[in-house]
Amino acid sequence: MENREVARILRETAQLLEIDGAPIGRFRSYEKAAELLDSLSERVEDLATDPEKLMELPGIGEGLAAHITEILKTGDYSLRQKLLRKYPETILHLLDLQSLGPKKVALIWKKFHAGTVEDVAKLAREGKLRDIPGFGEKSEQNILHAAETFQKAAGRFLIHAADEAAETLIAYISKLGEKIDAVEFAGSLRRRKETIGDLDLLVTLAGRRTEKAIHEITEHILAFPGIEQILARGENKVSFRLETGMQVDVRLLEAKHRGAALMYFTGSKEHNVALRGRANKMGYTLSEYALATLPDEKPVASETEETIYKKLGLAYIEPELRENTGEIEAAEKDKLPHLVTLDDIRGDLQMHTVASDGHNTIEEMAHAAKKLGYEYIAITDHSKAVTVAGGLDEKQTIEQIRKIHEANRKIEGIRILASSEVDILKSGKLDLDDEVLAQLDIVLCSIHSFMNLDRAAMTERLLAAIENPHTQIVAHPTGRLLLRREGYSFDMEKVFEAARRHGVAMETNAYPDRLDLNDVHLRMAKEHGVTITISTDSHSTKNLVYMKYGVDTARRGWIERKDVLNTLPYEKFLTSLRPKPGPHARAPHRRKSA
Repeated sequence: MENREVARILRETAQLLEIDGAPIGRFRSYEKAAELLDSLSERVEDLATDPEKLMELPGIGEGLAAHITEILKTGDYSLRQKLLRKYPETILHLLDLQSLGPKKVALIWKKFHAGTVEDVAKLAREGKLRDIPGFGEKSEQNILHAAETFQKAAGRFLIHAADEAAETLIAYISKLGEKIDAVEFAGSLRRRKETIGDLDLLVTLAGRRTEKAIHEITEHILAFPGIEQILARGENKVSFRLETGMQVDVRLLEAKHRGAALMYFTGSKEHNVALRGRANKMGYTLSEYALATLPDEKPVASETEETIYKKLGLAYIEPELRENTGEIEAAEKDKLPHLVTLDDIRGDLQMHTVASDGHNTIEEMAHAAKKLGYEYIAITDHSKAVTVAGGLDEKQTIEQIRKIHEANRKIEGIRILASSEVDILKSGKLDLDDEVLAQLDIVLCSIHSFMNLDRAAMTERLLAAIENPHTQIVAHPTGRLLLRREGYSFDMEKVFEAARRHGVAMETNAYPDRLDLNDVHLRMAKEHGVTITISTDSHSTKNLVYMKYGVDTARRGWIERKDVLNTLPYEKFLTSLRPKPGPHARAPHRRKSA
């Protein structure tokens, strides 16, 4: 079992215990164990071969080690199963609804025995929840809105989950060896959309297409151990549903059709319709097999995407742009953007340590970032308003700054910047005193509370934060959590205009649950002349690799290297930040490189 699966079972056990009214210490131990397993770089399955090694992990005693071992052996946990005999498994879906926590879910269950999103939405529509302590008419409206979001998200998966499934399947299918030339993903995953419905894989045959070859390849694919249900099996395609619920479509094709198939199965419906229309006007027909002449359908290009685009009079369009949002017109005029790449990123400007809600120390985060080739990082533990994440007050922040400076002097080859993820309060004020803000190398601000403010109030809140002379970066600006919570409403044009005017950068948060700003907002920010940062919001060293998802999102938003602040080398990065009042405005801890 993967770490995330063991962590999921532990986390669900904790949630069910809290719904059941267990003491906080009991369910928190499971939550902490789940958080730990999510952050581990080692496989827990490997550690569990030696119980002593398992118990060396922080917070894992003999009891939890035994529970983890049970999950690894049986695929489930007896306490979770026992609780699910008392409550329906669908009750866990209620916790995905914004504004509903375990205590409120327990109240709804006690009064109505409602254990599905549909049941609770029905109660809200009928006005039956408002009389429960802690609820009201506004709560009912929030629940209805959250239920609608939940239904829209049903059957979709975050990009990192789709990546993991694709990588596992590609590795498995590749065991066919010389029978195939390549296995590649296409569809929305290749366009790097933030959430994925179905997974599309293309298998290119190594030799001539024969009935025997197709049979052998198909048999191998359908023997994949993670398949829950086979949906279809044909000459050119097999479809199945994985145990996770994700549908996979695998298409088998000859090498001569590879480029046409990649193009056909990658572009959005709108992009493909526009391309086919262009082809028809030029006297061609475009299909998943080839670009061919009309009316005799003689193939003129099919093996590579580049040759097809060229034949259509277009520059090559990167997969992330294939959404029919102006990319075809830009390709015709050779005015496509030179998209930012992962190799362009020189630093990561948001990460957390054990000082707040992270799992690693300053030094561990710095060493891990250095291994990735970064020149600089910013340590951004939460400020005091975020009590649930162990936010730091002024005195604790000063001590954290001291520790960061000390680590910066010890570790050569990377610069560690003292920062904080400073909360933007309801009023728009920042959560730390100006005297402390002045001592930070970078001030990164974000919202974690009062997300239901109306559009005008939220706009004023963000404008006030941007106008604060200490603010340099606004993190995850819309506050959304993918498949769980929509972003809060505000006048984005006003906020972007203010950010440009004051020299405040806007973050695209690379954490797969956020990807905030999204592609549409990033393109709008670029049009307004706003500088972008791409940061991981890492809570462990393991999360640092999420930078690629932020870059993917930026590419979908037509973002180039010149638009991104943390593509700059260290010295230029410092001088490009908004000047901040205080002695640390420009030159935090410069020293010679190792």
